[in-house]
Amino acid sequence: MKFKAEIDVMPLKELLDPQGKAVGIGLSNIGLNAINNVRIGKHISVEIDANDKAEAESKIKNACDKLLANPVMEYYTFSINPA
Repeated sequence: MKFKAEIDVMPLKELLDPQGKAVGIGLSNIGLNAINNVRIGKHISVEIDANDKAEAESKIKNACDKLLANPVMEYYTFSINPA
């Protein structure tokens, strides 16, 4: 069975996010002062073959833990739906 996973990887809240800071300054410079605390991350979409949703979740968690996210600096969330 095919599943589609949507993965979001973001910098830990405790860490400085230089990209987010730069975008926040840029937004302020163009008059969008109401937007603040900008954080920049990654969005990853994948298709996965698995027997059921629990197996798909396990495989995606493994991929995130081993490759897609750096747990020292990032956290991740994901959702899985049938493809």
